[in-house]
Amino acid sequence: MTPISYPYQREDIKTGIVHIGVGNFHRAHQQYYTNLLLENKNQQQWGICGIALLPSDEKIVKDLRSQNLDYTLTVCGRNGKDEMYKIGSLTELIWGIENPEAVIAKIADPAVKIISLTITEGGYNLDKETNEFNLNDPQIQYDLKNQSAPKTVFGFIAEGLRLRKDNGAVGVTILSCDNLQHNGNTAKRAFTTFIEAQDKELGNWIKNNVTFPNSMVDRITPATTPQDIERLNEKSDWNDKAPVYCEDFIQWVIEDNFIAGRPEWEKTGVEFTDDVTAFENMKLSLLNASHTLLSYPSFLKGHRKVDQAMEDQSIVRLIRDFMNIDITPYVPAPAHTDLDLYKQTLIERFSNHSVSDQVSRLCFDGISKFPVYIMPNLAKMIDDDKDLTRIAFLIASYRHYLKYKADDKGSSYEIGEPWITSEDGTLIQSDNPVDFLSLSAFKSIELEKVNAFVTLYKQFVDDIKDNGITPVLESIVN
Repeated sequence: MTPISYPYQREDIKTGIVHIGVGNFHRAHQQYYTNLLLENKNQQQWGICGIALLPSDEKIVKDLRSQNLDYTLTVCGRNGKDEMYKIGSLTELIWGIENPEAVIAKIADPAVKIISLTITEGGYNLDKETNEFNLNDPQIQYDLKNQSAPKTVFGFIAEGLRLRKDNGAVGVTILSCDNLQHNGNTAKRAFTTFIEAQDKELGNWIKNNVTFPNSMVDRITPATTPQDIERLNEKSDWNDKAPVYCEDFIQWVIEDNFIAGRPEWEKTGVEFTDDVTAFENMKLSLLNASHTLLSYPSFLKGHRKVDQAMEDQSIVRLIRDFMNIDITPYVPAPAHTDLDLYKQTLIERFSNHSVSDQVSRLCFDGISKFPVYIMPNLAKMIDDDKDLTRIAFLIASYRHYLKYKADDKGSSYEIGEPWITSEDGTLIQSDNPVDFLSLSAFKSIELEKVNAFVTLYKQFVDDIKDNGITPVLESIVN
């Protein structure tokens, strides 16, 4: 399969966007839309400068630089037919560990009108109980005192904005592309809190010169393994060190609030709106929450790929019942959206053999995911005296996954929880299962005081430990 090459000259593209976090999702989503847009000659000022800030980003930076920042994106159809694109919209790539001054200078560049972000749900440094920015974090404390030598995304953006202000540059939009309810509001709270604590004058400047649109993003994009790289390169006519593959479904809904102008992404299928709330709620409550529900029981059953898990009818029934019974009452459909079709499409997307996402990726960072995807609707369900069976089962499964680190087949595994606290660790190891309900991920609800929930949860904890996940799940769905 020969990649569809981009129909523009790279040398004609100017950088108008800085993006922090050049992971697979960004390269399958925002870069994909922008690559399509750059075909329009009047839109070629919107190339994207990628910025990587972590030591672990060294490999992707070197790989992309070795091939002139080009890479292939394989879009895997649910019908078994794939399309491969050569992406050229990544115009520059800066690694902050190597050249922090260049990061600051690029953020301050007056040609840059948008600073976009994929820094993960946990990257906004919000306290899980209060949802306020954590100024006491050691790295944040360092950046507050060391303006010119930052370590965090907050320090880098603050220093870049300070330089913009001092140079009299125009304002800029900070566009979050992370899976968070009202992600623009979240970004605004995080960045303004940091900046006001560091520099009151700059804090006043951003009130009139920086906008933070909310957005909703969607495209399942697995991690790329060495085996995937070999497989994808067999299909293409060149040796790509950093290929990406994704599903054929894609969606991006953005609040139209760009202080310094924006690309005409609507030409490529992006939807602009005055309010993204209904779209966010639908996606986070149905797709992301269902992914979380699928993850821990599937992993404990021994499934390692999502499409494999979706061949397990007990998993499919669990997800369908969760979406139809538990969540649909709290999801008003956005305009022109058929909710039944959306849910059926989700089942098809999860079952896409060509994408074959890792269940471990869905399990990763549950501490950050539960507060966003599960707890808001759980609070409504408790208030409405709804059946709590499936979510009690999920939380019992999560505890077993974290505490015992072995699945039903006896296979051990490492957990990936970068934001877990020492207090969380103590609660996980406690032999009293009710202690686990005080985990930082659940702090928005005092679950230990909800008797109906605790009764179900404790029974599931005991049954999973004594009998394994499989018979417990069967008892729920049958």
